[in-house]
Amino acid sequence: MDLTQPDAVDVALRVLLTEPSYAAQTLITTARMLEIDAPRPMTAAARKHAMDIAIDAILSRLPEAVNHDSVRRVYRALPPLAPAGTRGEYALRLRAAARDLG
Repeated sequence: MDLTQPDAVDVALRVLLTEPSYAAQTLITTARMLEIDAPRPMTAAARKHAMDIAIDAILSRLPEAVNHDSVRRVYRALPPLAPAGTRGEYALRLRAAARDLG
């Protein structure tokens, strides 16, 4: 056995333990979308549009069960819109929620 190459299972576990969850990745991508127009007011429509893009980008190719579970986790972690302020301010709150999800 060649000990210079890490075991594939060890590599996979290391990635799983260090990468953010799919739900956290979706929140981060939603935040990035909102940061494009950071000074504009935050609205429910803006959040939905940014989330739709993030969900499609991060979750659309995953197995259905993983997709549905991740979407549920995203919605449970969403900060309330009020007081929403700007899209940039809400993006900061989304990033904090993503850190909490891990």
